[in-house]
Amino acid sequence: MKKAGGLKVNKSHQQKSDHTNHWIFAIELGLFAGLIWGGARWLMYLMNFTKVIPGFLGEPFFKHSFLLTTAGQITGYLFFIVLSVIVSLLYVLILRKLKGPWPGMLYGVLWWSVIFLAGSRLFLLQRPFRLPWNTVISEFCIFLLWGLFIGYTAAIEYTDERKREQQTGLA
Repeated sequence: MKKAGGLKVNKSHQQKSDHTNHWIFAIELGLFAGLIWGGARWLMYLMNFTKVIPGFLGEPFFKHSFLLTTAGQITGYLFFIVLSVIVSLLYVLILRKLKGPWPGMLYGVLWWSVIFLAGSRLFLLQRPFRLPWNTVISEFCIFLLWGLFIGYTAAIEYTDERKREQQTGLA
């Protein structure tokens, strides 16, 4: 037992509360990844860097004409946020102990491959390499950065030695 400001604090209870909840962290990470990089995708579409509509993930569920409207673009933005939450949950639960930026970048490339190569008929309604090259490159880069954001944020949270040294008093 340790006294902190006149109150008795159990040190083992204090250490347990310092650990990050995997589920809450992954959901928050996915939410912010979707908000930031979904917004970046939408901005890229508005600036004509990509021809892939913001609502491309909604293609299996909605008519293409709806996804071209503002409401359809917002729906697509929400779909991207949901995808980001799912993807970050998978990353945090399986790959969170990997260090550095490279695993996250590879994870983003993996998801670009799944969506744009394997799922192109489902989400893009055409082959990806029939799209203009600036679209393919822009989408590849945004997914690379999206994966980097998810992977590196998880790596910092779960493998940062400086944080553990401060908690144990070794720093």
